[in-house]
Amino acid sequence: MKAILFDQFGGPENLYIGETEAPVPGPDEVLVAVAATALNRADILQREGKYPPPPGESTILGLEMAGRVMAWGENVSGFQKGDHVCGLLPGGGYAEQAVLPASLVLPIPEGLSFTQAAAIPEVFLTAFQALDWLALLQAGERVLIHAGGSGVGTAAIQLARLMDAGEIIITASKEKHEFCRTLGAMHTIDYKNEDFSQRVKEITNGEGVDVLIDFVGGPNFAPNLAALGLDSRMVMLAFLGGPNTEDAVNLAAILRKRIHIMGSTLRSRSKAYKAQLTADLQQKYWAAFTQGHLLPIVDSVYPWEQVADAHRYMEANQNTGKVILEIS
Repeated sequence: MKAILFDQFGGPENLYIGETEAPVPGPDEVLVAVAATALNRADILQREGKYPPPPGESTILGLEMAGRVMAWGENVSGFQKGDHVCGLLPGGGYAEQAVLPASLVLPIPEGLSFTQAAAIPEVFLTAFQALDWLALLQAGERVLIHAGGSGVGTAAIQLARLMDAGEIIITASKEKHEFCRTLGAMHTIDYKNEDFSQRVKEITNGEGVDVLIDFVGGPNFAPNLAALGLDSRMVMLAFLGGPNTEDAVNLAAILRKRIHIMGSTLRSRSKAYKAQLTADLQQKYWAAFTQGHLLPIVDSVYPWEQVADAHRYMEANQNTGKVILEIS
């Protein structure tokens, strides 16, 4: 089969379409002809040599896909050839064919295209894990979502709205604010020109937020503590700004406010964990896609021959929502 490959770590110019061995489904796996896949920050880090795939998994980039079922293993039932599906991958999405555990396969919601469906699995499962499983967001609670215009950010805004969050506050570059408001953000903060912790204090009358979702890491750590309220929960999902704080951080707020701090990635989780998470998202919110209450946010679509351009676009932080590759 054809797949997007690279022979050395480095920039987008190293990516090319080449020939590689097609995957064979194991006893509990499904083989899918990939119609579309989506870019994730993890793809960029892996391309740079900073984020290797889990042991034994495909070294091909791509953590999610949408396509048609081709075949399945001997322990799998309930599928027909040609079924339209999408799902989370440990790797291998930038290819004509991909395999994944049957427990991670989701039916494409009625009315959605392959391109739209490819924008769902990674970001909505990540946002759902952060808000529901880890932060235990409750109705009426205030939530601050950093990188509100990103793929996970746009998913988190929508899920927080469906979970009846009291106030949804986001940080993003100014040009992304209006779109974030259409998804459900009630307050928008320009992180480039505003002190977000001070703005949160103003918005919440000094009480702070109950839940905070962070992707930035070190540079945000001290102001995050300032923005959090009593018995609050912070979920850290990435270190886009690096893992180190710029200055010494006073940790007293963690005790004084009884702050819970959690970190998580999804790719390295066990297959059983990801299967349970997938089933729970499907049971609670999958119908919301068909009903129009949840929307896959597609910023731009590239033919996979232009994968280098797609990576450059995402690296420039120009996208609001997902960047999709269509596999021809």
